Amino acid sequence: MLHAIPDDARTLGADLRSLRRARGLTLQGLADVLGRSVGWLSQVERDLSSPSINDLREIARVLDVSISSLFRASALPQEAGHIVRKASRRPIGSREAGLVEELLSPDLTDEFEVVHSTFLPGAKLGQAVRRPTQEVGYVAAGCLTLWIGEARFELGEGDAFRIRGEPFRWHNPSSQPCEVIWVISPPVY
Repeated sequence: MLHAIPDDARTLGADLRSLRRARGLTLQGLADVLGRSVGWLSQVERDLSSPSINDLREIARVLDVSISSLFRASALPQEAGHIVRKASRRPIGSREAGLVEELLSPDLTDEFEVVHSTFLPGAKLGQAVRRPTQEVGYVAAGCLTLWIGEARFELGEGDAFRIRGEPFRWHNPSSQPCEVIWVISPPVY
């Protein structure tokens, strides 16, 4: 039996609420940083009010996401909340040079998100990052050098890895793009 996805799970407000919670921010905390009222932010998260483009820019900055990740491509009504077509993936992620990321999940309202990352030839994250997440990655194509903590791993097509809140960094040493599918919990984009 198919279960319907609630309409509010497919909205900008629902995504903003999920991102805010993933960052450990309260309504009051985010409203304070934005210089807006809790009431206004609550209405935006419940889709009772639409933020201006300037509001969205500021929200994206504070939540450390690209503004483009807040916009959704249209889906056929029967596919909304279930299907993400390749041409309709939302760009997301870091602004690291040489890294292109797209959201494969229909939205950010689940306990996890699925991300498609393309590491261009020579792309490198020199400074390690640490996120309060659990992440599993699968190398779908190419190769990737991955450091988790101080350990270095050479990964190739078909290899998988897990990161549990540890510092990590990466490098694509190849002349070919590397594609990785990530499952990240909780959603961070």
